[in-house]
Amino acid sequence: MRKLTLNDLFPFLRWMRLVNKETLRADFFAGLTGAVIVLPQGVAFATIAGLPPEYGLYTAMVTPIIAALFGSSYHLVSGPTTAISIVVFSTLSSFAEPGSEEFIRLALTLTFLAGVYQLAFGLARLGSLVNFVSHTVVIGFTAGAAILIATSQVKSITGIPVPKGESFLHTWMDLYQGWDNFNPYILIIALVTLVTAILFKKFLPRFPNLLAGMIVGSVLALWFQQYTDGIKLVGEIPAQLPPLSSPEFSLESIRLLAPQAFAVALLGLIEAVSISRAVATKSNQRIDANQEFIGQGMSNIVGSFFSSYAGSGSFTRSGINYDAGARTPMSAIFAAIILMGIVLLIAPLTAYLPIAAMGGVILLVAYNLVDFHHIKNTLVLSRSEAAILLTTFFATLFLELEFAIYLGVLLSLVFFLAKTSTPQIPTLAFDEPPGTPGRKLIHIDVKPVKQCPQLKIIRIDMSVYFGSINHILNRLGQITENERIYHILIEASGINFIDLAGAEALEAENRKLAKLGGGLYFVGLKPSVYEFVAKTGFVKHLGADHFFDSKTQAFRTIIPRLDPKICETCNAQVFEECP
Repeated sequence: MRKLTLNDLFPFLRWMRLVNKETLRADFFAGLTGAVIVLPQGVAFATIAGLPPEYGLYTAMVTPIIAALFGSSYHLVSGPTTAISIVVFSTLSSFAEPGSEEFIRLALTLTFLAGVYQLAFGLARLGSLVNFVSHTVVIGFTAGAAILIATSQVKSITGIPVPKGESFLHTWMDLYQGWDNFNPYILIIALVTLVTAILFKKFLPRFPNLLAGMIVGSVLALWFQQYTDGIKLVGEIPAQLPPLSSPEFSLESIRLLAPQAFAVALLGLIEAVSISRAVATKSNQRIDANQEFIGQGMSNIVGSFFSSYAGSGSFTRSGINYDAGARTPMSAIFAAIILMGIVLLIAPLTAYLPIAAMGGVILLVAYNLVDFHHIKNTLVLSRSEAAILLTTFFATLFLELEFAIYLGVLLSLVFFLAKTSTPQIPTLAFDEPPGTPGRKLIHIDVKPVKQCPQLKIIRIDMSVYFGSINHILNRLGQITENERIYHILIEASGINFIDLAGAEALEAENRKLAKLGGGLYFVGLKPSVYEFVAKTGFVKHLGADHFFDSKTQAFRTIIPRLDPKICETCNAQVFEECP
C-alpha cells in the first residue's frame, strides 16, 4: 500500500509551486470576472433553493476556496448551482417553510451530510464510479429541473399567488385558477430584465449581463411603483461575511435527511467531475476524480459551518474562468475574496431589487440549463440513451427529485450492464491460404474464407464476468452442439479481466469439451489477467498447455490433437501445420 505524502494531505501544494507574479495577475483578473458574474447568480440560486438571498452569496464565498485547495482541477469553480438548488428546495420544502429558520437549519444539515458522503467516496477511491453514470442522466435531470425552475418563477413574474411547496401540475392549476390576480406591470419588469440580459450577452459579452438586467429591471420597477402597489422587493442583504453556523446533528434530522443527502452528493459529484473533465480537455490537464470527490466533500462540510448550502462545480463560471485566462486555482480563491469585498460595499442596494426582475433572471438561467444540442443528438442517435434521458426528464417533473436522480443513475447502470453482459464474439479465420506472407485472422463476416472443421477460433471483446458468462457459454454451446466442433481457441487480447464466476464456468466448459475429445484454449491473455487466473487455479485446472503467447505456438500445439481421420479428407488446409 502506497504511503501518504504531504501532497496527498494538502493537494494545493502541487500547484502552489506554479504560482508566480504572472499567474497571480492572470488569476486576479479571472477572479474579478468570476466575482461579478456570481453576484447575481448567487442571489438567484438561493432564491431557487428557498433560502434568503445572502446564503447563495455565502456559498459562493466559502465553497470555491475549499474546493480549490483540496480539488484537482486548475479551472473548476465551485459554488451554488441551479440543479442542486432545485433539489435542496424540493427536498426540504416538505419538512419546513422555505426561508424559515428551520428550513435554513435543515439545509445546513443536508449540506454537511452530502459533504460527508462525498468525502467518504473520495477517501475510498471511488472516483471511477462516475464513469459508469451516463452524462445523459445529468442532461435529462437539468432539462426537467429547468422547467420546474421556470414554473416556480411564474408566480413572481405574474403576481398570481401560489402556495409554497406545490407540485409541478398543482402549480399550473393554481396559476390558471388565480388568473384574476395577474399584474401586467410585474410581467413587463420581468420581460425587460430578461431581454436586457439577452441583449447584453449578445452585444456586450464581456459585461455581466445578468447584473445589467437586474439594474434595468430595478430602475423600471421604481418608475412603475406610481402605477401599482403589487411590486415586491427582495429586501436588503446583510453587508457581512459568512457568519458561523451549525448543522443539526440530532439522530432524527440525520435519519430524515440521509437519503436525500445521498442524492445531492451524487448529483454534485457528477456535475463537478463532468465539468472539470470538460474544461481539462481544453487545458490539457489530467483530472484526479478521487481528489475532486475529496475537494467537493471538504467544501460542503466546511461550508455547512459558514452559512453555506450544498454546492458543486459550475459549468458557466468554470468555462468563463478558463476563457478569462485563469492559470491556477488561485483564480477561484480570488473570485471568492473579491465577492466578499463587493458584498460589503453594495449589499444595501439589493433593497431596491424587485422580485419580478429576479424572476426574469432566473428564467434565463433556467433556459440556459437546457442542452438542446445534446438532447437532439441523443434522441436521434441512441435509443438506450434516449430512454435514460426521457425517463430522468419525466421523473424530475412528476416524481421526487432525489428519486429522479436515483432512477436515472440506475437506468444508466442497467443499460451499461446489459451492454457489457452481451460481448461481441466474432468467429475468426485466416484471410489468405497457408504460405502467404503477412496473412492474418479476420472476422468471417468481412470476407468469406475457409475454416477448419475441427478447430473454431473466436474472439471475446469484453471481460468475462458473472454478467457476461451466460452469453459466452451460449455461444460456446452453439459451436459444440450445432457445428460439432470441440476444439475452441479464444483470442483473448480483448479480455480485461476474468472473475471467479467466469473462471469456474469456463473450467466446466473445458471439462465438457474434454469428454468429447476437445478442449478450450486461450491465446494472448494479458499478463495481469493471466496472473489473476493463475492464482485462482484456473490455469492449473485447464493445464498450462491450454494457454499460449502466440497464435503460431497455439496452432502447433492444437493441430496434432485434432482427429487425423478428419484431417485426411479435409480440403480446407487452413493452417501451415495441416498434414
